[in-house]
Amino acid sequence: MVDDSRLKKHSLGFYEVVEKPTQEELNAYYKSKYYQEAIGSYEHNYDKDELKYINLNIKQRAYIVQHLMGKTEGTLLDVGCGEGFTLKYYADLGWKVWGIDFSKAGVIKQNPDMLSYLEIGDIYEKLNDYQNQKRLYDVVYLTNVLEHVLNPIELLNNLKSIIKREGVLVVTVPNDGSDLQEFCFASSKISDRFWIALPDHISYFSYESLRSIAKHTGYNCVDIIADFPIDLYLLHSGSNYILNRENGKQSHRARIDSEIMLSGRNLQDVIQYYRYMAKVGMGRNLTCFFTINN
Repeated sequence: MVDDSRLKKHSLGFYEVVEKPTQEELNAYYKSKYYQEAIGSYEHNYDKDELKYINLNIKQRAYIVQHLMGKTEGTLLDVGCGEGFTLKYYADLGWKVWGIDFSKAGVIKQNPDMLSYLEIGDIYEKLNDYQNQKRLYDVVYLTNVLEHVLNPIELLNNLKSIIKREGVLVVTVPNDGSDLQEFCFASSKISDRFWIALPDHISYFSYESLRSIAKHTGYNCVDIIADFPIDLYLLHSGSNYILNRENGKQSHRARIDSEIMLSGRNLQDVIQYYRYMAKVGMGRNLTCFFTINN
């Protein structure tokens, strides 16, 4: 239970900010600032190990997608495609890909060959256009998008009309407000709830609330995996990257090294490891796989 005056608990179990920005304010923020200023997880340059780390995460999700679909090629829409790494990964596998985002700056910087597959604009307006055009996709990705939108339930409902009957929706959100973070706050290992990030993050989800949301919006939540639990470093004063920001780069590097090390193991075993981690509330992010409840 998160007790913070800035947040209120939704009936489906996730938290949302009490004072939400307007859609116009959000559109202006993401279009003019987000990628250009490298806010959040976006960086201007990645070294070879960071690029490998990014693709290893995509590979894990793609493996689950292909297993659920029973095929290795299809059509993919990446809603909020960011720097275009998911588009690039699937395009290289032979998939037909499309992306939507508020800005093209991230794709220009990291994957300029994906620009021809990118549409710039408001997510809701674009999705309405796709619905009217009766577009259908095998797979739709929402990577670190759901926490940013004003109405996540509406977005999930809208997406159902563009996903094929046997298709998959892949949703990744930060694992914020976790038991680990709350423990660190209660025991003064962190001085505030750093993860309440405004105006970026409007909603905050958990393993349980994601399953509840799926059921409410007519999806089957068929799988949830976590990723590296970097917040564990908050438990030790020598690695706490909130009390000492200088620890941040070393913690991030350890996360990269861990993923590269695990890449030498059986992929199914690694996914199972992250599956159980998600179930006990660990991991910096949670990725859930939804199919439509026909």
